[in-house]
Amino acid sequence: MNPSCGGAGIWRQRADVVVVGTGVAGLAAALAAHRRGRSVVLLSKAPQGEGSTATFYAQGGIAVVLPDAFHDDGDSVDAHVADTVAAGAGLCDPVAVRSIVADGYRAVTELVGEGAHFDESTPGHWSLTREGGHSRRRIIHSGGDATGAEVQRTLNHAAATLDIRRDHVALELVLDDAGAVSGVLVLSGDGLGVLHASSVILATGGLGHLYQATTNPDGSTGDGVALAMWAGLPVSDLEFIQFHPTMLFDQGSTGRRPLITEALRGEGAKLVDARGNPVTAGVHPMGDLAPRDVVAAAIEARLAETGDPCVFLDARGIADLPARFPTVTAACHDAGIDPTRQPIPVVPGAHYSCGGVVTDVHGRTAIDGLFAAGEVARTGMHGANRLASNSLLEGLVVGGRAGAAAAEHAQTSRPGRVVTPSAPQRPVASRAELQRAMTRHASVVRTGTGLAELVDVLDAAPARTIKSHRDFEDAALTAVAKAVAAAAQARTESRGCHHRADFPATDPAQAFSRTLVPEVAGS
Repeated sequence: MNPSCGGAGIWRQRADVVVVGTGVAGLAAALAAHRRGRSVVLLSKAPQGEGSTATFYAQGGIAVVLPDAFHDDGDSVDAHVADTVAAGAGLCDPVAVRSIVADGYRAVTELVGEGAHFDESTPGHWSLTREGGHSRRRIIHSGGDATGAEVQRTLNHAAATLDIRRDHVALELVLDDAGAVSGVLVLSGDGLGVLHASSVILATGGLGHLYQATTNPDGSTGDGVALAMWAGLPVSDLEFIQFHPTMLFDQGSTGRRPLITEALRGEGAKLVDARGNPVTAGVHPMGDLAPRDVVAAAIEARLAETGDPCVFLDARGIADLPARFPTVTAACHDAGIDPTRQPIPVVPGAHYSCGGVVTDVHGRTAIDGLFAAGEVARTGMHGANRLASNSLLEGLVVGGRAGAAAAEHAQTSRPGRVVTPSAPQRPVASRAELQRAMTRHASVVRTGTGLAELVDVLDAAPARTIKSHRDFEDAALTAVAKAVAAAAQARTESRGCHHRADFPATDPAQAFSRTLVPEVAGS
């Protein structure tokens, strides 16, 4: 597929299916479409491979219910669904949850068929751990705490023969005169171009770089949510941004920070403050293994009470810590900490978006031919708070389904007339100013006054013609920040990972998902 020039110097190419993103959901989708005989192009804005995705940095594992032959602790799909719905604080779609959870083991065995290896307790039996919000040990893992790296390695190997375009930025979705998707406007080393396709799959990951510090890699700038809103698609539940309770603390550090996996607490590590007092005592029956929103809020409350900059995770009692958790151990050593001898300083860090582009459990959106999967999508799986290790599960299951559905659509669709697009103009805020305002006013705890100040900052963003990778990311961050602020203002209660200090109670009358359209989101 060599570039060919169209009007106004725009190059044009064609594929059956275009996938935007190369993490777990994007690669699972691309492989599924490829297996069904469709021509597939994957777009990655990053110049390098596996370390550019959030998948690569996932530590804990994949939450999956194993067949009875593999476990004896009474786990079941029903139990996993119940734990997911409980963590989701009243906003999960139980039908969607069951559909995805019940398909988990099949998706994992397909990944194993591609060469993935998971840790074993005995030959032929996967080792299981437990994380916050889970009532059973059901988390499979690889390399101790390097599960995401193994998933990424496996999928990269499986997709090695596919057409993967790096340093290609998807600037805008291209629609035909009937409102169906017809491709993607792309910025690459060859300039501005259109990659025409009957099906497009958004799998761009999350939005952690709305904040000054995050567990996400540099490219997590909310691209897919912004692309969808600019195309007129609704998004939902964006106020629910999960802050992982235990991001490694380093005074003054910004950007991507190491995650300290929840599996440490599953193996007995304890959260304490600087005086050695337990952080979650009396907060929740599950203590340090409560759902993430509960633990993050407890940490924030303790820090507000004491004025300390961080709390500590004491993992010194875990046997063979360096062997069981090599990724965490290495991150601690890089920060000058020996976790076998010292408690690990931690704070909550922006981690995962529970909302996103509204889809069904096959990734279909309201635009014909447009699909979304992974963290960019809102399937109803996570509700107001994601259960630990359900993200890789959802990426595998819905990514594969979206790829199959996109392949089927590409086989039967007939594209309409397309107008040649040009470089778009978007509001673009200063990234540093945006991140400061989001960190101050839209982190773990929000207030109406603070959110209003945030909106003022974002509304002052001037319009700019998008001519570069950086321009696009800053425009995406601006659009998504506006959507998050609007959703957080509208939800006048505390639920899941959305905490309003001025509305600390949960309001049963607001037990519904709130959908924003682009005009409301200010994009």
